[in-house]
Amino acid sequence: MEVPKKLVTTVSGCADDALAGLVACNPGLRLLQGHRVVLRSDLPAIRGRVALLSGGGSGHEPAHAGYVGKGMLTGVVAGAVFASPSVGSVLAAIRAVARAGAAGVLLIVKNYTGDRLNFGMALERARAEGADVRMVVVGDDCAFTAPGKAGRRGICGTVLIHKVAGALAEAGASLDEIEKKVTAAAKVMGTLGLSLSPCSIPGSKPSFQLAEDEMELGLGIHGEAGVRRMKVLPADKAVETMLKHMTDPSNASHLSLTPGSSVVLVVNNLGGLSCLELGIVAGAAVRCLENRGICIARALVGSFMTALEMAGVSLTLLLVDEELVRLIDAETTAMAWPNILAGPATTQREEVPAPAEGPRKPQDETGTGPGTARVQRVLERVCSTLMDMQDKLNELDRGAGDGDCGHTHARAAQAIREWMRSRPPPAAPAQLLSALADVLLEQMGGSSGVLYGLFLTAAAQSLRGRSDSPAWADAMDAGIEAMQRYGGAAPGDRTMSAEAAAEATRHMEAGAGRASYIRSSRLEQPDPGAVAVAAVLGAVLEGLRDPLGARQ
Repeated sequence: MEVPKKLVTTVSGCADDALAGLVACNPGLRLLQGHRVVLRSDLPAIRGRVALLSGGGSGHEPAHAGYVGKGMLTGVVAGAVFASPSVGSVLAAIRAVARAGAAGVLLIVKNYTGDRLNFGMALERARAEGADVRMVVVGDDCAFTAPGKAGRRGICGTVLIHKVAGALAEAGASLDEIEKKVTAAAKVMGTLGLSLSPCSIPGSKPSFQLAEDEMELGLGIHGEAGVRRMKVLPADKAVETMLKHMTDPSNASHLSLTPGSSVVLVVNNLGGLSCLELGIVAGAAVRCLENRGICIARALVGSFMTALEMAGVSLTLLLVDEELVRLIDAETTAMAWPNILAGPATTQREEVPAPAEGPRKPQDETGTGPGTARVQRVLERVCSTLMDMQDKLNELDRGAGDGDCGHTHARAAQAIREWMRSRPPPAAPAQLLSALADVLLEQMGGSSGVLYGLFLTAAAQSLRGRSDSPAWADAMDAGIEAMQRYGGAAPGDRTMSAEAAAEATRHMEAGAGRASYIRSSRLEQPDPGAVAVAAVLGAVLEGLRDPLGARQ
């Protein structure tokens, strides 16, 4: 196993550098001199209010420093990557907020032995100095079916506890009241993680190995083992499996969820999942909960508590009443709390009705074009040519694009065939080209679809009421001019052109289109779009020359 690449200056200084970067970018944060502690820049504002301190190992960004701000945490203490912070730094943070006039300090700690020991030791020393300090330990993990001595791990749900405590402190609640309410909230909350990949501490090898077709259920936020490995499932099945495990009454750490319950849902990116997949998982989670008769009072989607670059997701459910929802909705300046509109999550949102198509200009019916049968012959020749070239075009496209040029053109051919089967092509040339443009814009996709659409739409304008040879020549010029105007390409730019030019693109530097991002040394084949255009023009000529349309 090789050590994965990381953009860090030094392995030993990466936690300090990350915090320094965060503070540099956020005027609401300050570092505590000599310690890996981040505090609110407006510390005097907490005089007479309860101060909230949290923290833990680094590598869970935006936790913990992203939750410092008015309405959330007063400060956080960071350890090295995946390591508990030192007693000295926790104590320094407690002293700093006590000196600012805090009416008591609450430590919010995730349930890991190292964190409990270090925060607990600092609490004892601070009490010996006369400070009023309490500690709430959060364990929200629903992974383990049998109760263990260590209890449930503290994972992403801790962020909701930061928010509830922060809103209460901002409203002037006492230390007793905050401690009581967040302890109660922590008891009706559950989180479960699912991972497709390991993570790795800077300078180290990956924390574990997962086979190509495996995923792991119930793992921790430091890459600790989960409860079971299984074959990779599609998003909706994966979410169903997670919710079933979280709420299974035979599971010692389960969350009791009954129809009619109200929850806050957090869909949390463990660091390396794409935002696209996160949206898919979020939709699946809302659907799955709705099917169980659960009301999703609020849904938060994003990166809240990560495990470095782990490609995975966790789901958190907090059972809520109206008061808890109000506390979740309360304003905060913490940079990592999402700015969402207050309101429930549901798949039943009414869609905005699509506007009706505008009235079309009456087409100028004068001017006769090639007969319907001839048009059909020519178009059929074009379609069969493109279908036959599908593999060749895909192969050419792999060198500079995403390998789908053949699929795109085959899709166009299929669409034209279906269009011809459904109605006879219009006789008037302008209408014929306009109708073809509509078919390709609707069905072809990719930039090719738009370029053909532009060409045909502009060409159609020149053929209004005319169908003589000069009109067709003008139409071709108008079509090419429109493609160049919007596509940004000119002859010599190695993109769509005709046969001799298509072959010439083999030796050109790409000046436009996707291939322009690729080093010219890697472009050894002619441009696939140019090859396709040459073939289309060849097929049109063949179809026009051949009165019977017989294949050569």
